[in-house]
Amino acid sequence: MTRKLGVMGIVALFTAACVAAAGAPAYGQATPTPPAETKPAEAKPEEKKEEKPKTLWEENTLFAYIENSVVWNTGRASRGNHNELRFYDFEGGYTFNMAEFSIKKDPSEKYPFGYGLVLTAGIPGTSNDSQKNHALGIFRGDDDQFAFRNTPNFDLQEAYGSYQIPLGSGLTLKAGKFVTLLGYEVIESPNNLNFSRSYLFAFSIPLTHVGALLTYQPLSWLSITAGTVVGWDVARDNNSTMSYTGQFGFTPLKDFTLNFNWITGAEQAHTNSHPRTVLDYVITYTGIKNLTLGLNVDYGWESDEAFLRSTGTRRDNDASWWGWAAYVAYDWTEALRTALRLEYMKDAEGVRTQLSPPGTKLDLWEVTVTAQYKIWKGLVGRVEYRHDSANQKVFAIRAPGYVPTGKSQDTISFDLYYLFF
Repeated sequence: MTRKLGVMGIVALFTAACVAAAGAPAYGQATPTPPAETKPAEAKPEEKKEEKPKTLWEENTLFAYIENSVVWNTGRASRGNHNELRFYDFEGGYTFNMAEFSIKKDPSEKYPFGYGLVLTAGIPGTSNDSQKNHALGIFRGDDDQFAFRNTPNFDLQEAYGSYQIPLGSGLTLKAGKFVTLLGYEVIESPNNLNFSRSYLFAFSIPLTHVGALLTYQPLSWLSITAGTVVGWDVARDNNSTMSYTGQFGFTPLKDFTLNFNWITGAEQAHTNSHPRTVLDYVITYTGIKNLTLGLNVDYGWESDEAFLRSTGTRRDNDASWWGWAAYVAYDWTEALRTALRLEYMKDAEGVRTQLSPPGTKLDLWEVTVTAQYKIWKGLVGRVEYRHDSANQKVFAIRAPGYVPTGKSQDTISFDLYYLFF
């Protein structure tokens, strides 16, 4: 109960701060000059410019980029020069991270159908981000585990179709493979405030799903999504039951959004029992000029968790995890941005990270500072410092025996990406 109250307290405090900020006038806002007085006889109706309807091609959104990086562990890196408890920046040294091409179209009144196709690739023979995004059954087999080096260097990240059914304000059906509704951070690095990903992104939530979603907007400030999916990061289910996911999206004020996301369902192989559930809260506020605020809070649990059950040493094999990540970013100029992330995650039984003895509580903290500069057109460079710490030794794993020797980890990263459009 105390943990849940703590989470709700963080959400309440952040929400109150954003609402208070929304009521303040924008920085540097000038008092508008009143229009010149016009006699009634001289009054003219405002002329409305007719907007030219978009063509089918103009309704498409294109997105493509290439990214590479260098990550340096300032201390004793783990086996094979690894950065423990990292996701895309797990490998030390140089990495060609990813090349991506995306084309998407949302349903519209004129063209009620939509679609999305996202393709990613890396350099053959190297470790890259695309390999870590594979869904089980699409370029990934049962015998390949993190960091998924045996999988192809390309991925079909998203492939879906959608259609807007003319019911009320419009009921949208989306089916295929798509990214999860959960989380503040996304797979695409240029769309995140920081280069490295949070613990919540890596350990608390899924990446992609195969299934179908229905979305309806009953009010201008409320959007509801619900659907059924095969499971977490799988295209071929490991049992005979589906999982269920959804979102309640609120926009109570301009530039202030609050999303409540959730997913629940059996994820263990060959059993339809013991569901895994995650409640995910995402709050963003951009109402102050040049300032971005964000908060992500997760709470998850799984009954009779398989990793705990395999030890055969416990009566209670239920597992839980929760955490929060807070984000602040400021655009000093059109080219320069700095971003700060503070995060805490509790892996109460060690099942999500699996770096501590089963059933052992693992507390994780991290602070990340990122400076981003737009060098030329779509060319962007970032430098990042990140400090990780834990309540027990989980970093700097050394051979023989792969024994963790450190409670902290510090890395410096240099990231360069180019946006084509």
